[in-house]
Amino acid sequence: MKIALVDSGFGLLPAAAAVRRLRPDADLVISSDPDGLPWGPRTPEDIAQRALAAAEAAAKFEPDALIVACNTASVHGLPTLRAHLEPHVPVIGTVPAIKPAAAGGGPVAIWATPATTGSPYQRDLIRDFANGVEVTEVPCPGLADAVQEADEDAIDRAIAAAAAHTPTDVRAVVLGCTHYELVAERIRSALQQPELPPLVLHASAGAVAAQALRRLDVPTQADAEPTGSLTVLLSGRESALPSAALTYAEGRLLGQLSTTR
Repeated sequence: MKIALVDSGFGLLPAAAAVRRLRPDADLVISSDPDGLPWGPRTPEDIAQRALAAAEAAAKFEPDALIVACNTASVHGLPTLRAHLEPHVPVIGTVPAIKPAAAGGGPVAIWATPATTGSPYQRDLIRDFANGVEVTEVPCPGLADAVQEADEDAIDRAIAAAAAHTPTDVRAVVLGCTHYELVAERIRSALQQPELPPLVLHASAGAVAAQALRRLDVPTQADAEPTGSLTVLLSGRESALPSAALTYAEGRLLGQLSTTR
């Protein structure tokens, strides 16, 4: 079984690591676009074409399924990717975990990129899945870029700035950008109030990985023999896993895989 993942950058690491944990025998193809990142400020048409280029590069390795491990690319690129790849290759998108976060009753905060915060797409999700729940949309300028660059100081500054705009009574936070999952515990530490119950963070990687396996009609098997391999594509070029990825636990997990390069 081979699963490909697409994102502009390191945002695909959490979903790739989640697949690895669920099926250690799966071969992974991770296709990012360092030449074109960040995707967020681009036009919807440009985002769709960048995502398609990354997906087509991965498709050359004949994956059984492809995960679009990026909220922005899922919003603007899923129809294009599905038109080009399905039904031969199932395409699984990423949706912010607003529904499970709102199920707890709130208050809820959604941390997302400035381009996503306040967008019709996110507002529609709030209307459909969090009606009647107090929701605060929190833009996080610079956080995805800082995570991509593994810039510790910039990550701390961006998290602190977003935390300052997050109500202190929030009990659940949706990580609305897949890059943010790589620094989830740092976000939790910045928001946790000592006198309140533990804060719940809602991410997408685990659900997306499980959905990919369901689309392939294969079971999770965490105890499978760890025989999977890793192929890394950087703007279509076969490469090694970037050293900055190893800053994160998810990157280090993938770094244990044998590479096809």
